[in-house]
Amino acid sequence: MIAIRRKGSPPSKKGRSVEAEYDDREALVRIVESEKPDYVFHVAGATKGISYGDFHRANVVPTENLIAAIEKAHPACKRLVLVSSLAAFGPSRRERPLSEGDIRRPIEFYGQSKLEAEHVVERSSVAWTIVRPSGVYGPGDADYFNLFREVEGGRNVFFGNHDRLFSAIYVDDLIDAILLAATSASAVSKGYFVDDGRIVTWGEFQRAIVDASGRRAMTLRLPEALVTVAAIGGEMASRLDGKPRLFNRQKAKMGAQEAWTCQSDALRKDTGWSPHVPMEEGVRRAYAWYRSEKWL
Repeated sequence: MIAIRRKGSPPSKKGRSVEAEYDDREALVRIVESEKPDYVFHVAGATKGISYGDFHRANVVPTENLIAAIEKAHPACKRLVLVSSLAAFGPSRRERPLSEGDIRRPIEFYGQSKLEAEHVVERSSVAWTIVRPSGVYGPGDADYFNLFREVEGGRNVFFGNHDRLFSAIYVDDLIDAILLAATSASAVSKGYFVDDGRIVTWGEFQRAIVDASGRRAMTLRLPEALVTVAAIGGEMASRLDGKPRLFNRQKAKMGAQEAWTCQSDALRKDTGWSPHVPMEEGVRRAYAWYRSEKWL
């Protein structure tokens, strides 16, 4: 097993890794030719950017180059698994979670780039499977970490989203799903949503974080308009230093939706997968990891 990492990224603590730029197609060809992998897991990508071009370069171009490298250097590869996102389909309706038969309608740059990457995979000649996680949380995650950090500081903050719905998956359960999808013959040329089977509100999820913290936290239900203000401020700062920010109008648009929910019935049927970590337990594990690794 070998991991491909961007130049400057730290080497993997387990197994082998090699540096390569994802826009260097010939470097990827050399790696694939040398390793001749049976399974390729494409998990690299970007969730933050300033323009659509940023997301295209980070999420679409690497997919194109990796596919081209496999087709040229090792077309006998047993499976390529693209880890895409629920965002490639866009938000759901409050009364009905998304399923694989729904039309893909992303509403912002990240989801659009993930959909474009899916199209690249679907047009390829390699054996492929697409996995579309819902919200992924757990050890090592930097996005949901902001909620844990706020609670550690005694604040449980909402910006008009307390009762909005979403689906989530603990990272270990997602890894199990990816591995089963890769090795299941019935999963070839198919895409799957991955969630833990439970639709929750942000209020319920953040209450689990507060409970896991063992601390008292003040609940602050702030106006959603503040998100727009923060988004504009984030974009202004990005224009000054060229660095993408978590708060921008693209992210604000995602957060304003009433529901980001899906169901993983198809994955369960085709692969036998099922989640094992309920939300409360997953949040406890994540909190313990953040503290042990000195993130908190």
